[in-house]
Amino acid sequence: MVDSLDFAGQVLILTGSPGSGKTTTAALLTALPGSPKVHLHSDDFWHFIKNGCIPPYLPESHEQNKVVMTALAKVVESFAEGKFFVVLDGIIGPWFLDYFKHFNVPTHYVVLQPPLELAIQRCKQRNPDTLTDSGPITGLHEQFSTLGDLQNHSLAVSVGAPEDMVQRVIDALQSGAFLLKTV
Repeated sequence: MVDSLDFAGQVLILTGSPGSGKTTTAALLTALPGSPKVHLHSDDFWHFIKNGCIPPYLPESHEQNKVVMTALAKVVESFAEGKFFVVLDGIIGPWFLDYFKHFNVPTHYVVLQPPLELAIQRCKQRNPDTLTDSGPITGLHEQFSTLGDLQNHSLAVSVGAPEDMVQRVIDALQSGAFLLKTV
């Protein structure tokens, strides 16, 4: 593992289906010494809605999701412009990337892709207040299985030490191959 992680003023969108290890990886990355870091968990932005929240994976949540993603992107960009390394952890599929492509800061996009069985197993071991229903987990997993032009932004996930995934993400960042093209 690296001794220091210095990506000040850059963004890492760390995404994948539920159960892919996003939050664990993001927490470990942002705990590393080096430049100042911010860990934003996108789920929190939906939890800020205290009355009338529609589960974001349902079709009728489209307008709500636009508002949440706009707010989230503004926060991410503000921290990055303030010279923090921002790790955004959440289900940020290709369908949401337009909210982040206007950034004037380097933005990396890394998709963690576990086998479906592992994703479901991990989700079922969580707190019951989180998504544990295999139907939506399967649907989100399928959406991340075909990334088109972004397939080279994916890292396969297997059972192993979380530190191993952290190192793979660091290697991806250092390679520059996971940078999004900005508008």
